[in-house]
Amino acid sequence: MSQGRETTNDKPIYRIRLEAARSKDMPDGEHNIAYEFMAPLTADGHIDVEAWHHLRAHCFVHHIINGDIEERGLLVHRAGGSGGAHWAFQYDRDDEGDEGYHFASHAFRVGEYVSVRESDSELRTYRVAHVTKI
Repeated sequence: MSQGRETTNDKPIYRIRLEAARSKDMPDGEHNIAYEFMAPLTADGHIDVEAWHHLRAHCFVHHIINGDIEERGLLVHRAGGSGGAHWAFQYDRDDEGDEGYHFASHAFRVGEYVSVRESDSELRTYRVAHVTKI
């Protein structure tokens, strides 16, 4: 992770890029299908919920398909539900649900794998490609 400036309340925020991992449909993965989002992280690479409360206005997400930004939204923390509180990507759309999946249990470190339940309800695997402190 690179050195950078501190954000509001002296809590660092990171730019995280997830790229589509290898799968049956994409044997080599696909760097042009990705999510880029901003989030505060703990020392062990998990999303820092306390810092997020102070920085949530800065925690945007871009869903990238074929190298183009297809959707813009925010990283949100949802309380309750069948699995308890969870993280999600929330977009400005009325017809589909949020995207996300058990991010609280994932460490966002380069090379790690993360599952994302996308708006079509499919669970897809992404690889953490970059984590950069800004």
